[in-house]
Amino acid sequence: MEVLLLFKALMLGIIEGLTEFLPVSSTGHLIIAGSLLDYTNAQSKVFEIVIQLGAILAVCWHFRARVALALRGWRHDPAQQRFWLLLGVAFLPAAVLGVLLHGFIKGYLFNPISVACALIGGGVLMLHIERRAANRPEAIRVTSTDDMRWPDALKVGFAQCIAMWPGVSRSGATIMGGMMFGLSRQTATEFSFFLAIPTMFAATLYDVAKSWNLLRADDLPVFTVGFVASFIFGLLAVKGLIYFVSRHTFNSFAWYRIVFGGVVLLTAGTGWVQWTAD
Repeated sequence: MEVLLLFKALMLGIIEGLTEFLPVSSTGHLIIAGSLLDYTNAQSKVFEIVIQLGAILAVCWHFRARVALALRGWRHDPAQQRFWLLLGVAFLPAAVLGVLLHGFIKGYLFNPISVACALIGGGVLMLHIERRAANRPEAIRVTSTDDMRWPDALKVGFAQCIAMWPGVSRSGATIMGGMMFGLSRQTATEFSFFLAIPTMFAATLYDVAKSWNLLRADDLPVFTVGFVASFIFGLLAVKGLIYFVSRHTFNSFAWYRIVFGGVVLLTAGTGWVQWTAD
């Protein structure tokens, strides 16, 4: 196994873990990083599925007590049944549209330029929503996931659909959508983490089913390196973001998105980097 390929796997695993739950778009970063590292072949498609699974398990591990409580009580505990209902309602819009638009999205939007535009647009919208939250604190209606109603969950679910455009960010869309619809920053962030579990598991299983013929035993070392890196750095990102949102706004992420997207567009326009599609 080439050392260079293992290095690429390590770098992409770290990127996936760090960006999956931050509002900066893990898919967008993987598309851009894959282009820079010249890792956009058939193996890379399956590799991205594997490292995404590592990130999913990271959030499951962090919230293992809450997940276990929900699993134990789904049949007899009204509070847990309500929790599952909220997740199901929020998950449904992306599940339906994801199946319908999967081919179009993969075929036309998975490229660095499209990602850069989404990064910039999402960053500008994030600044607007944060400014709105600062100017209208009375608009916050929900300060705990226990206080959420099914219409709140449905609105967050539709916001999540926007993240099908790579570069928007699933966590960014759900957190900002939640804040725009009256959830506190902490509540929107927490619900985004919980919603990530069924959403990402479903997306992973769907991609595995479509890419099953590309799985090879020879790729196991590469996949293992990426998976472990994604799990470790995903866990760090979840813990870090929970700490961050209790003390700060998302403005720093917004400016990062705008600058990063601008750099990609600048290098593409000047020809400094020959960006390739995923």
